[in-house]
Amino acid sequence: MPADTHARRHADDAAASAEPASRPGGGGDGAWTGGETGGRAVVTADTSADASASAAVDATVEFGAAASVAAAPASARAGRPAASGSPAAPGPLPGPDPAWTDPAWTDQPLLRPLTLGSLTLPNRVVMAPLTRARAQNDGLVPTDLHALYYGQRAGAGLIVTEGVSVSERAIGFVHVPGLFTEEQVEGWRRVTGVVHALGGRIVAQLCHIGGASHPDLLGGARPAGPSAIDPEEMAYTADGFQPTGTPRAMTGADIDTAVEDFASAARNARRAGFDGVEIHAVGSYLIPQFLNPQLNRRTDAYGGDAEGRRQLLLRIVDAAAEAWPGERRVGVRLSPYWTAKRFRPDAALLADYDAAVAALNDRPVAYLHLRGPDPEAPGRPDFAAFRRYRELFRGPVLVNNGFDRASGNAAVEEGIADAVAYGAGFIANPDLVTRFALDRAPAAGDPATFYIGGAEGYVDYPISG
Repeated sequence: MPADTHARRHADDAAASAEPASRPGGGGDGAWTGGETGGRAVVTADTSADASASAAVDATVEFGAAASVAAAPASARAGRPAASGSPAAPGPLPGPDPAWTDPAWTDQPLLRPLTLGSLTLPNRVVMAPLTRARAQNDGLVPTDLHALYYGQRAGAGLIVTEGVSVSERAIGFVHVPGLFTEEQVEGWRRVTGVVHALGGRIVAQLCHIGGASHPDLLGGARPAGPSAIDPEEMAYTADGFQPTGTPRAMTGADIDTAVEDFASAARNARRAGFDGVEIHAVGSYLIPQFLNPQLNRRTDAYGGDAEGRRQLLLRIVDAAAEAWPGERRVGVRLSPYWTAKRFRPDAALLADYDAAVAALNDRPVAYLHLRGPDPEAPGRPDFAAFRRYRELFRGPVLVNNGFDRASGNAAVEEGIADAVAYGAGFIANPDLVTRFALDRAPAAGDPATFYIGGAEGYVDYPISG
């Protein structure tokens, strides 16, 4: 598959989902059509942008949202380009919106409060996980730019972070932050502190790429997967997209290590102040590789039949849940309809997913997050595909891929879902919930800036005026 095609097809949880076929690694939510484009400040110096981000975050943590807005230049607060010759500042952090308490806001089903396991959300507009490749440092540590980015979007009922690597062995995409070192925990603590100061809720999505990684991302080591079968994907490295090769088959000890990596990352997430975690089991990565009989040819307890193939998923869920004893703070994101060279949602595979979803009923799962099939047109998701799993899972269900405001409200009103996750919408619209409430058209994101690093196309989108 050519790299440019793959870039549009395969992005982790939808950073590139601003167009229907724009996903370098695991699950978009469809495209926005029309709407305003807004004036976006162009950042001319990353160092200045980072300094502005740090100042805004410091002000938020110490004095609250009002101070963070005041700390930004007037040009940034107004959503206008900075004066000629000056680097643009990141956009301001929003404060907790008092309109949440206005009964008029609850006229839309998406704007009603919701309980997800041990979490209580003020609305049902969820920010889907979005890979943005901004951890441009040797330690893969989230920075103040991450804190500003997530803080700007704290109005979401729930933020699900980009997929974060659970260990050095789990890495499969360049510049993605991790959650396996003390420095990373401290960086994420800064992020969660800002989001909580602004009234938000945030969970960390825990990710392992498995056999779809590349030696360039693993210090020269060969990736490992369920069996020695090439997933035939493209891995995004410092030199761009490169084809995957044949991974080595994981040993029993490798599997035990992977489970412990998820458990450790969940404990780190709690220490970092996250409200919970979401298990990344979408796209072509480790857990879906184990669920897929085309890639899992094992004959031990982790293969052989559908029951064996789902054991890794169930062990990981159980291990992550131990970080919050007696609570439900672990979500699971699945993509039964994912389509790629080695992934075909035929009747047999969907039946396997049916059984895996039913098995989650016996675990302390806070919610099931489903990425549906690609829609025929933006705003027209396949309700029947989501209803299939709604009928199998007894807990709250989040849906994603192709929803706009109208179809999201309809999904909640008709009982298809309890909440709707938006990926592309939150890239260019940090105030997406407010836009939904006031029926304002969403702005369009710039795909050229999705993975370039720095503030441009990341924290410089204006709030609707």
